[in-house]
Amino acid sequence: MSSQKINIAIIGLGFGAEFIPIYQRHPHANMYAICQRNKESLDKIGDTFKIEKRYTDYDELLKDPGVDAVHINTPIPDHAAQSLKALRAGKHVACTVPMATTVEECKQIVEAVKETGLTYMMMETVVYAREFLFMKELYEKGELGKIQFLKASHQQDMDGWPNYWPGLPPMYYATHCVGPVLGLTKAEAEYVSCFGSGTIREELQKYYNAPYAVESTHIKFKNSDLSAYVYRSLFDTARQYRESFEVYGSKKSVEWPLIEGRPMVVHTAKRPEPEIPEEVESPDYAHLLPEPIQRFTTGGVYDADEHQHLSFTQGAGHGGSHPHLVHEFISALTDRREPFPNARQSANITCVGILAHESAMQGGAIIRLPDFTLA
Repeated sequence: MSSQKINIAIIGLGFGAEFIPIYQRHPHANMYAICQRNKESLDKIGDTFKIEKRYTDYDELLKDPGVDAVHINTPIPDHAAQSLKALRAGKHVACTVPMATTVEECKQIVEAVKETGLTYMMMETVVYAREFLFMKELYEKGELGKIQFLKASHQQDMDGWPNYWPGLPPMYYATHCVGPVLGLTKAEAEYVSCFGSGTIREELQKYYNAPYAVESTHIKFKNSDLSAYVYRSLFDTARQYRESFEVYGSKKSVEWPLIEGRPMVVHTAKRPEPEIPEEVESPDYAHLLPEPIQRFTTGGVYDADEHQHLSFTQGAGHGGSHPHLVHEFISALTDRREPFPNARQSANITCVGILAHESAMQGGAIIRLPDFTLA
């Protein structure tokens, strides 16, 4: 690994502030600059973390020759445009999910990465959560046997969320459930078929002309006998917040907890029936990280009482994935290798959700993933 330190600028400091102390302590990163339109909030965070370089204008930040890479944590509609601006300004990009909101935007980002030779990584949390890492370890050791089927869900009550959220179609961005089913075996989605089910109330339907309460998608993998099933709900469907992933193998299967905080269930084949299931607490995977950032798999910037996110507790939330995401991005840059997911893989994951919603609106029509998302 190179001894070079990467100068990081974080754009968007709501959720984005969670990553500041991780970059500050990573041995190959320099937390160089922060950017937010609200100057009062910008200065408060800058003072708290002692960051001198501060920008209220993203375009001005991109002119700074000291910035090597940007980590984008802004609202979903801004991701594609800001990623493209950064790449064209010569900056590497890490971007929170989703990559974009249209297939064309995904294509533009993939093309920009090819043209510039720069690095892009979509910061999908689930594929670095401790539960996923546990299943990945079992898979890589051969303990699961032959993988036979994968399933994932993302269910959440989005009532009361501002801006672009009201009425958002369930599969509009589905990276939290598509990412893990493709990520376990590093597979590619070849085509999708999605069905809508139920209806959300009329005042929500008008925003996107989308009626469905739940959208469920089958994904056919390219060059594989595998398929996966993912589903998502955001409104008018009773369910505790859950990002889940389940893998079914010939030797063992692993199911995500039904209730937050409960153990996973591992099913082992050929045991007597009562002994097949076993509750297992997922180990933490801090040992995979440089020592200075290991603490961030279980703790973070915000305390749960004063600064709790609407869906998870900051720091220990997202399954301890935040320091793993930072380390993957930084080490990809210093080692001069592709991160996971890279631009093409991110496009494949993101386009599954975009095209799945189109499929639902067409009554379940099979829609193929575009060639630019495939190797």
